[in-house]
Amino acid sequence: MALKMRTGLSSSAIGEQLGITGEAARQQLLRLAQEGLVASENISSGVGRPTQSWSLTPAAQSRFPDTHAALTVQLLDLIGSTLGDAALDTIITARETLTREAYEGAVSDKPDLKGRVAALVDLRSREGYMADWNEQPDGSLLLVENHCPICAAATACQGFCRAELEVFRAVLGPDVNVEREDHIVSGGRRCSYRITPESTS
Repeated sequence: MALKMRTGLSSSAIGEQLGITGEAARQQLLRLAQEGLVASENISSGVGRPTQSWSLTPAAQSRFPDTHAALTVQLLDLIGSTLGDAALDTIITARETLTREAYEGAVSDKPDLKGRVAALVDLRSREGYMADWNEQPDGSLLLVENHCPICAAATACQGFCRAELEVFRAVLGPDVNVEREDHIVSGGRRCSYRITPESTS
């Protein structure tokens, strides 16, 4: 909190704010640095040893209140109530189109279904879905997402989940059947999708 309110503090300055010694503050800062939450920079101010100046890293921002999910839900409600459901559908469709185009570009050079699924999983993981996939005994592929970074929006508007499934179907190809089996928004621990080549289904 001290570094959030005023960045670039020395350990002695932080210790003074917290009512502890500078060395005790430095030990806490070193532990936070190991977790990737703070970073230090040596500041030279003329003669003598440089001073270590401590600041928060981008990873530390998740430790502070963030109301973007509530804002997203509020915006969706406002769009629906003031502009109508058609406007909301237009926004979801536009997002679906952008997502599909980006995903298609990423998987277009993959020669087989497993390669396309692996590329899709990589994209989704980078977007925060904590995705993985594996091959099932029956030859189908199971794509699993252990987290939903847009859960608040998806809960407020099921159109996001519908669009997501349609994107997967478009990106993986017309010869592939994609069915959702687990659904976080419906109370599941995860979202999962069974992917089956039409020829073997």
